[in-house]
Amino acid sequence: MTTHVEYWFDPSCPWAWMTSRWVDTVAEQRDLDITWNVMSLAVLNENNDVPDEYRAFFPRALRLTRLVTGVAQVYGAKHTKPLYDALGTRIHPEARTDWDAIIAEAVAEVGLPEEAAALADTDQYDEQMRASHFDGIGRVGEDVGTPVISVDGVAFFGPVISPAPKGEAALQLWDGVVAVAAYDGFFELKRSRTVGPIFS
Repeated sequence: MTTHVEYWFDPSCPWAWMTSRWVDTVAEQRDLDITWNVMSLAVLNENNDVPDEYRAFFPRALRLTRLVTGVAQVYGAKHTKPLYDALGTRIHPEARTDWDAIIAEAVAEVGLPEEAAALADTDQYDEQMRASHFDGIGRVGEDVGTPVISVDGVAFFGPVISPAPKGEAALQLWDGVVAVAAYDGFFELKRSRTVGPIFS
């Protein structure tokens, strides 16, 4: 039986990247129908009191969410996941920081025309980007971040994991998270992070 999954990500977030690799692993072993959606840490925190160094990162992150949204609008949603993969590989495991090069290379990798890169620097599709963001956040509440996952209509933030589990461990975590999230009275399970993102 097919499980319908929706996944909201900010391309700049290493934790969303890690969780997306886990979802990919599960999808190799289970019948998942996944829709990939943009959310934005910049939008999420635009009215929040956050450290200046964190806020300084938002304009760069916003370029990526605008790019992915614009590409979906202009060239089709089929490009959302491949573009996320192309961007994320360069940003996270490769730890690159030349945003113009990252964007140009990712656009080329997924077979889009060179001019698609300019979508990173326009607010033309901000309405659609914000709608996607608030669709995800609206399912889990304002006091969370990225990623947001919905499994057959049951939505939750996270999980925040490092590294992403493989094989049977990925399935065990999936089944556990989905089971816990499906209980209507369940709200939070948390412990302090002891490691950063491990991109193995």
